[in-house]
Amino acid sequence: MPEESKKLLRSGAVVSGATMGSRLLGFVRDQIWAVAFGPSGAMDAFLLAFALPNFLRRLFAEGAFSQAFVPVFSAYREQLSHDKLRLLCARVSGTLGAVVLAVTLLVMLGAPYVLAVVAPGLDGLRAQWAGDFLRITFPYLFCISLVAYAGGVLNASGRYAIPALTPILLNLCLISAALLAPRWFAVPEYGLAWGVALAGVVQLLFQLPFLGRLGLLVWPRWAWRDPQVQRVIMLMLPGLFAASVAQINLLFDKFIASLLAEGSFGWLYFADRLMELPLGVIGVGIATVVLPPLSRAYANDDPQRSAATLAWALRMVLVLGIPAALGLALLAEGIVSTLFGYGAFGSDDVQRTVWALTAYSLGVPAFMLIKILSAAFFARQDTRTPVRIAVRAMVANMALNVVLVGAVSRWQWEAAHVGLALATSASAWLQVWWLSRALRRQNIASWEGVSRVFWRSVVLGGVLLLAWLSWWWGDHWLGHWSTRAAQLALCLGGGMLAYGLGLLGGGLRWSTLRE
Repeated sequence: MPEESKKLLRSGAVVSGATMGSRLLGFVRDQIWAVAFGPSGAMDAFLLAFALPNFLRRLFAEGAFSQAFVPVFSAYREQLSHDKLRLLCARVSGTLGAVVLAVTLLVMLGAPYVLAVVAPGLDGLRAQWAGDFLRITFPYLFCISLVAYAGGVLNASGRYAIPALTPILLNLCLISAALLAPRWFAVPEYGLAWGVALAGVVQLLFQLPFLGRLGLLVWPRWAWRDPQVQRVIMLMLPGLFAASVAQINLLFDKFIASLLAEGSFGWLYFADRLMELPLGVIGVGIATVVLPPLSRAYANDDPQRSAATLAWALRMVLVLGIPAALGLALLAEGIVSTLFGYGAFGSDDVQRTVWALTAYSLGVPAFMLIKILSAAFFARQDTRTPVRIAVRAMVANMALNVVLVGAVSRWQWEAAHVGLALATSASAWLQVWWLSRALRRQNIASWEGVSRVFWRSVVLGGVLLLAWLSWWWGDHWLGHWSTRAAQLALCLGGGMLAYGLGLLGGGLRWSTLRE
């Protein structure tokens, strides 16, 4: 396992590094959006229209499809000839593409009816803009679903860098659109919508040559009744339902947000984007690289290798996820004001985004653990168990949404959106608990695999990090952007040093991460 751990560590570093680059560009994009447009009615409409194809992308692409296809493709790579793999790729891509294309056309034709259900609180110009933006952005779903298919093939073949680098193109397209849109459109958000549509095409064209190098770039075929495609579909159905549950949660968030103060979409969006940096770099990066080896271990009937791989992933999430959550919570004001607090993004917008970010940060470790614990089930081609747990989490989240939004709104109406963020974090921890219990019952994994020295190191490092960041908590982040950036860099640098010393003091060594 040590050699396998080294490979996983290298692969994880590649994915995390590429994801970090994409996220940094994403922050540049979000900075431009915040400063140039700010939370507004048109921006609310665009963010809603951008979110809807992303919801279905997670449903058809990154969610149920990827979780079903990668384990099956990984197993078939060990068993089938190259020609049969090409045929499988043709049939899967053709069937996926046809289904997603049909969904795309239906939503574009029925955009007003979709918005009436999802966001009934939109009215006047906001409703008109949202309908126009939805028709422009929705073809992105078709392209990005095929991008996810191509990324699944590349990941299962051990080519992690290209799928991880692909989202950079999305951010480059959206940055260009944000800079050019004010010159070409009276309502600049129309330019952002066209940037989304273009980004889907660019990302798909980028990945095709790399599929060609593997000899797996084939012309898609419709093959709904093919046995291998049926196997992917059957594995996909429970995962599709699970992903649908997650998306229903998100849509319910949008439903409630449309009834809250104007700007709520923007405050939640910018807070969520900041929260997704550690989640994407750490949680998604680790989950991406452990799914193929976990799938191979299950296919080869090697439970020891499977348990060791999962234990490694849990240790990495612990050592990296806890400081990320502490940093986001204690430096929320500094991060938001440094990145977004200029131009159209006023002081009130900063404060309301800080509240949401603090609430989201409470769930950061849970969001990461869900990715890893779910991978243990998907690798075994068990999608039913996560479905049952996802249904519980959905019910809990919806109930918490109503209760917490109501409770916060009674305190301050402009902060009602914080209740949505708090509900998301709380339900994520419930989901972690239920997933862990199910894994223990099936004897797949145990938290005992995370050694005492790890717990001791993480706790000691967290205490030192907390002590350092507490000096900056509540400080006023004003002045020139360079002053804010320097102050934030000092906080982060000192915090990383304090945490690293705590890990060393607790007995953690680099070799432990590779075991």
